[in-house]
Amino acid sequence: MPIKVPDDLPARATLEAEGVMVMRDADAMRQDIRPMRIGLLNLMPDKMRTETQFARLLGATPLQVELTLVKITNHVARNTPSEHIISFYRDWEDVRAERFDGFIITGAPLETMPFEQVTYWDELRRIFDWTQTHVHGCFNVCWGAQAAVHHFHGMPKHALKAKAFGVHRHRNLAPASPYLRGFSDDFGIPVSRWTEVRREDIPAGSGMSVLMDSEEAGLCLLDDPAHRALHMFNHIEYDSSSLGEEYARDVAAGKPIAVPVGYFPGDDPTKKPQNHWRSHAHLLFGNWINQLYQTTPFDLREIGRKS
Repeated sequence: MPIKVPDDLPARATLEAEGVMVMRDADAMRQDIRPMRIGLLNLMPDKMRTETQFARLLGATPLQVELTLVKITNHVARNTPSEHIISFYRDWEDVRAERFDGFIITGAPLETMPFEQVTYWDELRRIFDWTQTHVHGCFNVCWGAQAAVHHFHGMPKHALKAKAFGVHRHRNLAPASPYLRGFSDDFGIPVSRWTEVRREDIPAGSGMSVLMDSEEAGLCLLDDPAHRALHMFNHIEYDSSSLGEEYARDVAAGKPIAVPVGYFPGDDPTKKPQNHWRSHAHLLFGNWINQLYQTTPFDLREIGRKS
């Protein structure tokens, strides 16, 4: 089944060109089916690119998905046209009375800043708490995942000596997990961060389990059943050129940055990178959507009222 997005969302053309099934509002209304309601709290600077990345993965699942784009209520995006934000995004305050089958909270370029100094930290904390009563399952990504485990479990983030940057090899530590169904034992995932959370900081009795990790990049994916959440500390949603554009941006700005590990063939930035993680990204999001579908109440009003 296709993903339902606004008819004039710019991501639609990209998705249709890639063969992703996209449903128009009029067609969705004719189907006698309740779509999976997924919210995307987009904290990334380039919002149009990020919404396309996640819509691509959500649109590849066999269920009908209705995507709602959400933003921090009073935060003004500086890297996305205001017309786009006004046309396609809703303030969290305007959706907080609604319920969602799933909710995604993205990363943000705020890693070196203490959580409490982030201008919208108080609202984000309210959003995390809201997901416990109005969302059936949450998927937190990169900085969003670090913020979630800090909020719910008090876990700190630790500064790295050098940026973890590249496509690092990861291990499947829980093949029986429904979220890793069909995963290889070994696979690559894009990593781009200056900080990390550590296994030794996972509180005893938290109920969290490590699903993926990397010898080079550390923790990658935590299952947090007490909060009906997955915490992904890396960027499995990235498209083929994301790391390369980050590298070129930092080089142009004169910032000290190493070539992303395992990304360019032979680590040669003049060569076109190959995407070795696309299939696992689709598989992870497909498994997450399927797990939501199998466990969420049919009546949206019941979400958050049942364990």
